[in-house]
Amino acid sequence: MTMETIKYDLDADGIALFTIDVPGQSMNVITAELTRDFDTMISKIEKDEAIKGAVITSGKASGFMAGADLKGIGGTISSGDGAGGASKMAKLFDGVFTLNRLFRRLETSGKPVAAAINGIALGGGLELCLACHYRVVADNPKLQLGLPEVMVGLFPGAGGTQRLPRLMGIQAASMYLLQGKSMSPQEALGFGVANELAPADEVVAKAKAWVKANPTKGVQPWDQKGFKFPGGVGQFNPGFIQTFVGGNAMVLKMTNGNMNAPRAIMSAVYEGSQVPMDLAIRIESKYFAKVVADPQAMNMVRSLFVNKQAAEKGARRPKGVAKMPTKKLGMLGAGMMGAGIALVSARAGIEVVLLDRTIEAAEKGKAYTADKLKRLPKEKLDEILARIHPTTDFADLKGCDFIIEAVFEDRAIKAETTEKTEAVVGADTIFGSNTSTLPITSLAKAWTKPENFIGVHFFSPVEKMPLVEIIVGEKTGPEAIAKALDYVAQIKKTPIVVNDSRGFYTSRCFGTYTAEGSVMVGEGVNPALVENIGKQMGMPVGPLAVFDEVSIELGHKVMLQTKKDLGDAYKATAADDVIEKMVALGRLGRKAGKGYYDYPEDGKKALWADLGKTFGQKADADQPSANEVKTRLIYRQLVECARCFAEGVLETPEDGDLGAIFGWGFMPHTGGPFSMMDTIGLDEVVRTLDRLAQQHGERFAPPQLLRDMAAKGETFYGNAKLKQAA
Repeated sequence: MTMETIKYDLDADGIALFTIDVPGQSMNVITAELTRDFDTMISKIEKDEAIKGAVITSGKASGFMAGADLKGIGGTISSGDGAGGASKMAKLFDGVFTLNRLFRRLETSGKPVAAAINGIALGGGLELCLACHYRVVADNPKLQLGLPEVMVGLFPGAGGTQRLPRLMGIQAASMYLLQGKSMSPQEALGFGVANELAPADEVVAKAKAWVKANPTKGVQPWDQKGFKFPGGVGQFNPGFIQTFVGGNAMVLKMTNGNMNAPRAIMSAVYEGSQVPMDLAIRIESKYFAKVVADPQAMNMVRSLFVNKQAAEKGARRPKGVAKMPTKKLGMLGAGMMGAGIALVSARAGIEVVLLDRTIEAAEKGKAYTADKLKRLPKEKLDEILARIHPTTDFADLKGCDFIIEAVFEDRAIKAETTEKTEAVVGADTIFGSNTSTLPITSLAKAWTKPENFIGVHFFSPVEKMPLVEIIVGEKTGPEAIAKALDYVAQIKKTPIVVNDSRGFYTSRCFGTYTAEGSVMVGEGVNPALVENIGKQMGMPVGPLAVFDEVSIELGHKVMLQTKKDLGDAYKATAADDVIEKMVALGRLGRKAGKGYYDYPEDGKKALWADLGKTFGQKADADQPSANEVKTRLIYRQLVECARCFAEGVLETPEDGDLGAIFGWGFMPHTGGPFSMMDTIGLDEVVRTLDRLAQQHGERFAPPQLLRDMAAKGETFYGNAKLKQAA
């Protein structure tokens, strides 16, 4: 019996060492080949009389194991089409039960098995360890142990929902299962998830020592007579009942009922905790199959894991361009955006020249880093701060190999700053503008070589927001794209690449969410209804609250600039009138202390009491249904995303979904707007948009491309695959 992914060695004491080392992978992941080798390994432990016990470890320096290979899980998920009937679901159950069956065989082999955990163990990697009888973990505070599957729409499906509660108690385990957070080795030891800590180079020896000293300990606690859950279990245990009452409330608050996996976790833990392990793991697999049979799981895995990783590894980087890391960044503007960009750059090891009109402003920008990173050890913080050089002198930009501009959103000011910079660094240097609305092609006119001018759009606060939108102007060249993407990789952000247009992709589409909320207020819809539906459908906050955050005043300035640029071509909307009135009333947003909401000193914000009266709120009997408000808020975003694709602003649905989720918080449980449209069906999307256009105006009218795709039965991701194959 040969194994491709596991190395085998038997010592003189009869202790077998199985070292997992999946070829071609930087980190061990559970592939079809590894699953087959697990079967071989377990059969060897069960049947080979020379083996008295076993130790399982990793041959990778990167860690123990990172769980299932989610890139290859699509086949398993898509095979579980809920419309396929009982036979398809039975087949899906058999597929997802495979690891559960194998790990159960491992822990009931009758021989002691220890895990020597020499690095991070996540997902299925940790579940393998939990099926071992003893766990020795490397004593490294940076090492992580966890079950993060819920973060991508799945949940632990190889015994995690059953073994973790049996080790650490249902309440404590549920927090880790539902939030997907990791624990440190010290925390794992305290919870009983780890049995022993040791230096990384000693974990195998310690594990072998335990196996040798405990030849009869090949039985799990839950398979022994009299086993009791930590904290108790059962329908008549008050603590048990309270845990699930509170847990269900927490899940509802956390997900607004939109996500399948957290509900399934609660059900699997509740039911599985009251039966023996053999039945418990079948219950877990039943719920796991139900979750992966729904399109939500495939959409979330694809967008939140597969597409995200591909983007971060350079999927959109031009071929044939040598790596262009940034060594010295010229940061023009030390306001909140510029200060945030300086922070993430310096933290990544890049020298930063932070330039502003006054030295006080530049120093304040540097102080932002000191404040945000104040919890770091002093030596580390001092090292980062030493990389930021505040200045007012453009001559100090000499030697910078990348420039990012984040000055006031005014075309003339940007042009002046751009020209002064070129005079020092030369037009061969790549220049990036952090503008959020002004077209890159027009801004590039201030740079002698427009092929070296590109948009690099960050989101606020920079140190927290994961996305960077790279905007390609009409003349932007491949070197500028490569330089920008290499820089984004250095600062560990997720990039998308879009083509130039007013508002680009994220600002343009995000603006429709806030604008539609404003339109409804102007129509007399109850503002509380608008806000609550926005949150309940899965957006981070309601459209009015987020407009306050980004500033109604800023929205007004962008509107005026757009009117000025487009002239007679500008199309006014009903939102314009609402914004004009709010600005006239001095209600400019959160920074002004009042907008759609009031912001009292005690911090308890509330919708402005006179908001409905100001715009003529309709009687309750005349209010639209919650579902109609939801449809308008969602479809106004969907149609704008589709237009961006039809106009060539977006070239891939992957960029569209990533940009929506990580840029403006579009409902993560959908996988993004393009995944959502594919799941609904483009014919149904077009029908709904036509109805909304008739009722509310042409802003809902679907683009011709969407009509054509719907007529042909096409999908965005299906077409993307055909394009890649061609």
